[in-house]
Amino acid sequence: MKHDTQHEQHSHHERGEQHGQHTDHSRHVDHGEHEAHSGHTSHTAHHPAKAGWAMAAQATLHCLTGCAIGEILGMVIGTALGWGNMQTMVLAIVLAFFFGYTLTLRSIRKAGVDFRTALRVALAADTLSIAVMELIDNGVIALWPGAMDATLSDTLFWGALALSLAVAFVVTTPVNKWMIGRGKGHAVVHQYHH
Repeated sequence: MKHDTQHEQHSHHERGEQHGQHTDHSRHVDHGEHEAHSGHTSHTAHHPAKAGWAMAAQATLHCLTGCAIGEILGMVIGTALGWGNMQTMVLAIVLAFFFGYTLTLRSIRKAGVDFRTALRVALAADTLSIAVMELIDNGVIALWPGAMDATLSDTLFWGALALSLAVAFVVTTPVNKWMIGRGKGHAVVHQYHH
């Protein structure tokens, strides 16, 4: 019996179980990889920003500002040049995207990011948001009786435009919340402001 106990102790020793030793290092982190990981500037993909309604509303308001500038300018130019509804709407949409991207680009550039990177971030952050906003905004105007034919001096023109932008804001905010919660959209922009 004493021999069996000594034999067990000897076999434990051979497996490295005695004196708190262990031989399995497979679960240890490679410290070289860990140090390389700490050099990342962006952790958004690993840890998406908390998708609160306030952050989503702020992102939507940012897009809405660019869209509104583009929409109004497009409508004014198209109407002043006597263009038809379709040409004016296309110009307004193009300008809405342009000003939406420009506002985001400007804020990222202020953080010291190079133009090429800032442009990529702006395109990734705003494309879906602006597209949804423009779809809703122009859809409301197209479906509102007489709104497409109203001129700049008509109350209907400004009323329809204001309501369409408000509806677009309400519909686009949940889209931005969803994107931010997945580390996309304005979550990407947000990391450059901290």
